[in-house]
Amino acid sequence: MISPDQITGLILAGGRAQRMGGIDKGLIPFHGKPLIESSLARLKNQVASILINANRNITKYASYGYPIIMDETPDFSGPLAGFTAGLKECKTPYLLTTPCDSPLLPTDLGTKLATEMERGNFQLVYASSKETDGKVWAQPVFCLLRADLQEPLESYLQKGDLKIDHWFKELRCSTVVFDDAQAFANVNTPEELKLLEDASA
Repeated sequence: MISPDQITGLILAGGRAQRMGGIDKGLIPFHGKPLIESSLARLKNQVASILINANRNITKYASYGYPIIMDETPDFSGPLAGFTAGLKECKTPYLLTTPCDSPLLPTDLGTKLATEMERGNFQLVYASSKETDGKVWAQPVFCLLRADLQEPLESYLQKGDLKIDHWFKELRCSTVVFDDAQAFANVNTPEELKLLEDASA
């Protein structure tokens, strides 16, 4: 059984947030507190330790007391750059990734993904969400991956492809469908932030 003490958490806060006018999303207030605080609170009991992947406002993120890791590429090259940085620092057999702008992430995310990981001896298991209309959407930045994927990921990125779903196709992957679609709601615009605050009040 994969237990929380075998998992390192990685919060991805390294993006550009262009649709939010370039504001650092992890620091945007949600119910009066920076978004990242909700992610930290929901993730901390699921993992042994937490890393924060950030490329700016390093001092603010460091004030939470967790190690800050930066992308090695200077051009905001997406979640896979964050995955690479996280895998390099990961001291446990598994890495659990979540974005900084989904404040309602499932508190059983690690458990469910780990159960599926063991069931099929997968290299990576990601979350999917089921909407009220029955549609299932992949949520690839919420994933549990084996720490030994650092080299395969670096080889993949050297090809110049940054698409997360393309990389997943090269691995033994599976997904777990979560019924609460709102758990994966993320904040890309001020309007979405307001809607999410109202829905979770």
